[in-house]
Amino acid sequence: MKKLNVGVVGVGAMGHNHVRVYTRLKNANLLAVSDLMKGTLAEVSKKYNTVGFVDYDNVLKMPEIDAVSVCVPTTYHYEVVMSAIEQGKHVLVEKPIAFTLKEAKDMVRAARKEGVKLATGHVERFNPAVLEAKKLLRDKLIGEVVSVSAKRVGPFPPRIKDVGVTIDLAIHEVDVMAYLLDSPVSKVYAHVGSRLEKCEYEDHAEIMMEFYNNAIGMLEVNWLTPYKKRQLEVTGTDGIISLDYIDQTVEIFGKNARNVRVPHHEPLMEELDSFLNAIMLDEKPKITGEDGIHALKTVLAAMKSAKEKIPVKIDID
Repeated sequence: MKKLNVGVVGVGAMGHNHVRVYTRLKNANLLAVSDLMKGTLAEVSKKYNTVGFVDYDNVLKMPEIDAVSVCVPTTYHYEVVMSAIEQGKHVLVEKPIAFTLKEAKDMVRAARKEGVKLATGHVERFNPAVLEAKKLLRDKLIGEVVSVSAKRVGPFPPRIKDVGVTIDLAIHEVDVMAYLLDSPVSKVYAHVGSRLEKCEYEDHAEIMMEFYNNAIGMLEVNWLTPYKKRQLEVTGTDGIISLDYIDQTVEIFGKNARNVRVPHHEPLMEELDSFLNAIMLDEKPKITGEDGIHALKTVLAAMKSAKEKIPVKIDID
């Protein structure tokens, strides 16, 4: 099997996972990693027997590298991704795609101009439970979809320092709901708040969305719950599909009630494998930069809605 030479910029918690997965993929050859934290960099480089640089430009300037994962804090996405694109590298950037919409749109335009792939790391799309739910919806097992509700809650993660719970957690559900419904969000209304002294941003959010296909989405996210829960339900005219992201289980209630057998896979493994295959086959990535823009646009609209206490319409570009 042909292998692509890859690098990882940012090897903190998420970047470390990218490194681990790349070393296991048959279509990847990890050549180099980068991180500003010298201790973390040395640990990861030694563990995975790869070259490590403090300056990420050293990774991007390696002519043999075909693609990179960008796993730095969100505020640095634009700088690193644009540099990678200028060097002719294909890029998978972790969610959210960028800190601002302008940055995200500039990144998409630059990738298109340079002829490289730009994928956004919305890993839950590759969760086997989500993929199975998509098949069930396509087969109309619960009739016509009326609404989708999701709950993504858990304790505060100290490593998150540059964004609040809306951009960190709600963005997952926004992307999954749009994927399951085959429709972008048309309007959003949200309430957010902050109760934790150790969190500089909002630590809980309740969001209602209308989609262009007239379905409704309801979402609760927080960093207040002492246990982790990741669940989603789709209500249709003939039943409900209930999925658990963590257990990777799917159950149907109603007319076609059953427990659905779901083969378990690591979502990140599937995501990175898909990204590399898109490069080798010259296909559009499963989750594009445009998908990343939609998710970012929606959560930013939710923040605006919460601040101004009004519903916010979202236009399709």
